[in-house]
Amino acid sequence: MRINTLKNIILSALFIAVFNVSFASDSKEGDGDEKFNPNEMIMHHVKDAHEFHIIDWNKKPISLPLPIILWTDNGLTTFMSSGFHHDDSGKEIVEKNGGKFVKFHEKIYQLNDGETVAVFNDKHELTNAVKPLDFSITRNVFMMWVSVIVLLFIFFSAARSYKKSKNNVPSGIGSFVEPLVVFVRDEIARPMIGEHKYKRYMPYLLTVFFFIWINNIFGLIPILNGANLSGNIAFTMVLALFTFIITTLSGNKNYWQHIFWMPGVPVPMKIFLMPIEIIGMFTKPISLMIRLFANITAGHIIILALMSLIFIFKSVAIAPVSVAFSLFITVIEIVVTAIQAYIFTILSALYFGMATEEAHH
Repeated sequence: MRINTLKNIILSALFIAVFNVSFASDSKEGDGDEKFNPNEMIMHHVKDAHEFHIIDWNKKPISLPLPIILWTDNGLTTFMSSGFHHDDSGKEIVEKNGGKFVKFHEKIYQLNDGETVAVFNDKHELTNAVKPLDFSITRNVFMMWVSVIVLLFIFFSAARSYKKSKNNVPSGIGSFVEPLVVFVRDEIARPMIGEHKYKRYMPYLLTVFFFIWINNIFGLIPILNGANLSGNIAFTMVLALFTFIITTLSGNKNYWQHIFWMPGVPVPMKIFLMPIEIIGMFTKPISLMIRLFANITAGHIIILALMSLIFIFKSVAIAPVSVAFSLFITVIEIVVTAIQAYIFTILSALYFGMATEEAHH
């Protein structure tokens, strides 16, 4: 059983590492004098995008376009990202609803009235365009919806297997989900929060654990072009904000007393500790946000950087070394997908436990 599991992990990692070569090949040298820029290629694949780039075929990109939804002075404006014809340099102009739009560094801009071409200054910034309100369905937003659908399918299927079971023994997906739910309950919620109060926090803890884990896994699937949702700081900020709000609303008298007027210490120390504890209230969710964002993003960057060595040295001889090291990092990344979900969940539970802890007598 262990051998089969190890074999599956290695094959999955090899699949991911080999397909990452296509990521680097997207930005290799063209027919002219343009040099390969690893930084540009890596940032292009780590950041969010308005389309799913699948593969290049005969030097032509094949992608899945996503809807562009904008609110401009002329009202709601919608069109598909394919209208830009894979241009991200501001050269391709889409005329829609009385406005002219360009895409530059995955941001949508509307050219000023009377302008027919994007103009840049010495810092390579657009000078004759403004950003409209952008409600577009980007790659990360699309994958977030997909992950929600997957989670609903998993848990409804698990609940259905319990309902059909005569002796409360789950089958199918339920047999896979049950150990994980029990793990979150017995190894995270109960020890961190306490036997009498953990149940009210279980829905949130289970949600963030599976939600982060599923999206981390999606980020490793090459055909999805690395939809890096957990590597988006806006995503991790919202999750950390939820943890902060729940912690703040759950705080009891003992919790607030330890923040504003630490018991058992001299008055001068109470005055000294109070601002430190107040700052600590905000640094905890900030650390949650940065930890998840940085760890997931770092893994993607390392793998892409290793694959870039092939094109930096312009030699196929370096390919075995790059693929081997990428394979090694990818195996680690597969494990990290679950570890980061576990860390975020256990720290959230720890903060809830601190907020609800009763005074010791």
